[in-house]
Amino acid sequence: MALYDLFVKDIEGTAVPLAQFKGKVLLVVNTATACGLTPQYEGLETLYRAFHERGFEILDFPSNQFNRQAPGSSQDIHLYCTGRFGISFPQFAKIKVNGKDTDPLFALLKSEQKGLVSKRIKWNFTKFLINRQGRIVKRFGPMTRPEKLRKAIEKLL
Repeated sequence: MALYDLFVKDIEGTAVPLAQFKGKVLLVVNTATACGLTPQYEGLETLYRAFHERGFEILDFPSNQFNRQAPGSSQDIHLYCTGRFGISFPQFAKIKVNGKDTDPLFALLKSEQKGLVSKRIKWNFTKFLINRQGRIVKRFGPMTRPEKLRKAIEKLL
């Protein structure tokens, strides 16, 4: 299955085809609102504002799998993120990124990773940079601050 064949659910639970992002540079991130890394939302929004008009999208997928650090409903998370960090990029419904109920998007993202000892998502704010053809260019760990992705994004735009 290819990236653009998949559907994800928005914060209302409506299926959204990833095909609508075809031709864009994507940054797919699993996030949490009660994590020490949550302030990365500010850096993500900065990237989004800098590059969105050039065909860049951030797709935000909250996950409650790591110490239950994404409490509340998808709508609660969205209200918190827009209010506290002023995010304007798309947020989707909470998902699982590991285990038997892994969301198909994250199953695909992890399956295409070459040379990793563990393909598991280790923590919140793991980031996948995807080129305009829908191929994963690089996976960035949770501690990689969004600002550090600027050059890699510019190269793909």
